[in-house]
Amino acid sequence: MNEPDNLPPLREVVQAIDLGAKKSLGQNFLFDLNLTGRIARSAGPLQDVTIVEIGPGPGGLTRALLHEGAKQVIAVERDERCRPALEQIAQHYPGRLHIVFGDALTTDLGALVAQHGGGPARICANLPYNIGTALLVRWLESDPWPPWFDRLTLMFQREVAERIVATPNERIDYGRLAVLSGWRAKTRILFDVPASAFTPPPKVTSSVVELVPRAQPLPCNGRILSALTLAAFGQRRKMLRQSLKGFALRGRSLDAHELLQKAQIEETKRAEEVDVEGFVRLAEAADQLTR
Repeated sequence: MNEPDNLPPLREVVQAIDLGAKKSLGQNFLFDLNLTGRIARSAGPLQDVTIVEIGPGPGGLTRALLHEGAKQVIAVERDERCRPALEQIAQHYPGRLHIVFGDALTTDLGALVAQHGGGPARICANLPYNIGTALLVRWLESDPWPPWFDRLTLMFQREVAERIVATPNERIDYGRLAVLSGWRAKTRILFDVPASAFTPPPKVTSSVVELVPRAQPLPCNGRILSALTLAAFGQRRKMLRQSLKGFALRGRSLDAHELLQKAQIEETKRAEEVDVEGFVRLAEAADQLTR
């Protein structure tokens, strides 16, 4: 029986090309088009929008994005085994699916979007678990800002999703990822996806997260902010005067007392007690002290 998009059921496609999910690539396939349709709609409205999808696999979400009206989808996939399934979708939606085989961590996604006509553009993806956080950090640190995308709709493990949206009120989850995300975007968890929805089922629940870029985030050097939060949360139980002791930037080791005083942050605070605005002040202070 054909699916609503008149393509064969995805399970049959995967069986026909003998495509098994690879743990080394962080693959977990979604076959339920009702669920992939919900994810696609959560990134909408999609008309006149270019969607960049990372790790499409056999194309479950890809099909949903195109069926829900995306002007075009640029699908970046590492696994060449997925080519037959993706090419079948491309033939069904002529001119609307552009397949790029390569590593998303080293691919200039903004250039791909420009190559295919430009924005408005969004990223919507069931991210491979093993590179999801690295990709998000890369996108959040990108310059110039606002970026080439106007929304991120991404699936992560639930624990990662909670770390993205956390505030100092949720100290266990609040960390570097929350600071970077909160600095440059408005974040929220849209809904959960049970492990049973995937093939093979992972050991954890997943969540779909929305990140909408802030047009004017607090002025700050993103790479300095990232480095500072890495140092501060690397020893999260220690006071900042200890966790930032010897923090180095541009080949210079900074004095923690001077840094914290310039940022107007108490030396006895721990990283989990400092909000996004406080970390931005720290990054700006470190920038000024090393110029």
